[in-house]
Amino acid sequence: MGMKKTEIGMIPEDWDVQRFSDTFRILNNNTYSRAELNYDSGQFRNIHYGDVLILFPEVLDCTREDVPYINDEVRISGSAQPLQDGDVVMADTAEDETVGKVTEVTNTSDKPVMAGLHTIPCRVKFGGFVPKWLGYYMNSQLYHDQLLPYIHGTKVSSVSKGSLGDTVIVVPKAPEQKRIVDALSDVDALVVDLEKLIRKKKNIRQGTMQRVLTGKNRLQGFSSEWKDTTLGNICDIKDGTHQTPHYVESGIPFYSVETVTNDDFTHVKYISLEEHERLTSSYKIENGDVLMTRIGSIGKGKYVDWNPNASFYVSLALLKFRGNKPLANFIALLTGTEEFQKEAELHSLQFAIPMKINLGQISDIRVRIPADESEIKAIITMLNDMGSKIKRLEQKLNKYKLLKQGMMEELLTGKVRLM
Repeated sequence: MGMKKTEIGMIPEDWDVQRFSDTFRILNNNTYSRAELNYDSGQFRNIHYGDVLILFPEVLDCTREDVPYINDEVRISGSAQPLQDGDVVMADTAEDETVGKVTEVTNTSDKPVMAGLHTIPCRVKFGGFVPKWLGYYMNSQLYHDQLLPYIHGTKVSSVSKGSLGDTVIVVPKAPEQKRIVDALSDVDALVVDLEKLIRKKKNIRQGTMQRVLTGKNRLQGFSSEWKDTTLGNICDIKDGTHQTPHYVESGIPFYSVETVTNDDFTHVKYISLEEHERLTSSYKIENGDVLMTRIGSIGKGKYVDWNPNASFYVSLALLKFRGNKPLANFIALLTGTEEFQKEAELHSLQFAIPMKINLGQISDIRVRIPADESEIKAIITMLNDMGSKIKRLEQKLNKYKLLKQGMMEELLTGKVRLM
């Protein structure tokens, strides 16, 4: 079969196109904030734009546990209409060009579902679409690229209801829509199963950390006493530069609190070599150190198990364990426990917004550690093995997601046909 030229490029000649304004009727949404939602119970579920952008897939099963409820005490607006299966909900606001991400809703009959803050809910008024087609197609590059000229804003990107009218929906014949949707759904099922497994493994590891890092459960073969001490007794604590540096396009990585909280040391800002050398003239980040957050989300640690050449901001503290790498790794893991987080908050500055903890108070944080270094090493080995297995699953998940992206690019544009 041949291809034909359309306003959005070449598509199969037996596929139709129709305008958004001819396809959809835009419904009313509500404007309830996160504070007016909960995950326990309620009469109505609610789709928040932040969940559309980050959490929800192209096709949303509205019975999922992570679709929040509207608090019972909130007065429900009469103008907001409950969603039906096949409706699509678009996020009209984001911090970047992900604005316009869509989810198509299914299983709405369990409990009424509303479209919430910063969303554009749409219902088909014309066109033959099999379930899930719109969810997949409207998240494809072919559709999202049409939104780019209409995205406005600097700090926050937005797209308006009025600007959607001339965007184009591609409509293959229903049997081919079904074949494409089935192929993508098969990959989605693999993704969902892996995500569930990863969540389960993470919960098991977190529970294990909570027990073994605090001495509540002991590993077999160890019975030595644990000792109470403070961070100031076992490590030297430094902070980063208090001055915002001059950022450059490429150069030396510059770490901040977001680097540690997101555990992302790849997508960072950069400073010049000259500024880096000035900032690290007294001390620098080295393999075996721990970086700990001290402003905003405080007390989260990251063990440095690589050889960095980087500087860091005042929002982080640098803990140097005088060459004792096992102890450093143990403390970094310990920061993920409830006990450590409570202790860090106890020593934080009262009434500071955002939350903050000074270096002196970090030194006063109390910790319990095994007296036997071999027990420290055994705990680290066990937890790191569990973490490595989770990372391998996450790598597999990323491969499936890349496979799905490639399939969407090929199938939703007609470059590859399923006959």
